[in-house]
Amino acid sequence: MRKLLAATTFMGAMFASSAVWAACTTDVKKDDLTAEQATGLYECIKEKLQAGYAASGDARTTEYKSWKPAATAPAAPGTHGKRFLYTFANDVAFEEYTKYSDERGPMPVGSVLAKESFNVNKKGAVKHGPLFFMTKVAAGGEAKDFGDWVYAAYSPKGKPMKISQKFCHGCHGAYDDQDSMGYPDEDVRLKTN
Repeated sequence: MRKLLAATTFMGAMFASSAVWAACTTDVKKDDLTAEQATGLYECIKEKLQAGYAASGDARTTEYKSWKPAATAPAAPGTHGKRFLYTFANDVAFEEYTKYSDERGPMPVGSVLAKESFNVNKKGAVKHGPLFFMTKVAAGGEAKDFGDWVYAAYSPKGKPMKISQKFCHGCHGAYDDQDSMGYPDEDVRLKTN
């Protein structure tokens, strides 16, 4: 009886994990996913994605989960390796960032944006992507050539990635009128006053 129960439990676990895997795939092409479909895929991988980042041991890779999301859904693929991005803003950044405006001055020092990322391959499987950070520092210091932003990234397994500040700012600098920040697509932006 014990052997039968153990075998049944093992088979149930196999089917449960298969169902979860099946739920984290799609037959819709990446570029055709709706915000709701992208959110469903994100919800399917969120716990594993965040656990992978947290393996870094860097406090930011767990703290950002308590920050407010800066959009209602993951932003459609664009920059950052054509991955979906889900942006979170710390308390210092949130109010200013979610104005989504170029009609203000620089973001306050201490602003931090965290961007989770994921991709969908041609077979419809969801792939975990890096976690990106942008941190606003005092003007004229270590990051004066990069709009006073310091960039960092962690692999999906929590390993710090070697990134070039110049490379990151090469793209972000194109948004100079927005203090080097890109914003989520308008259809997933939070409604602000």
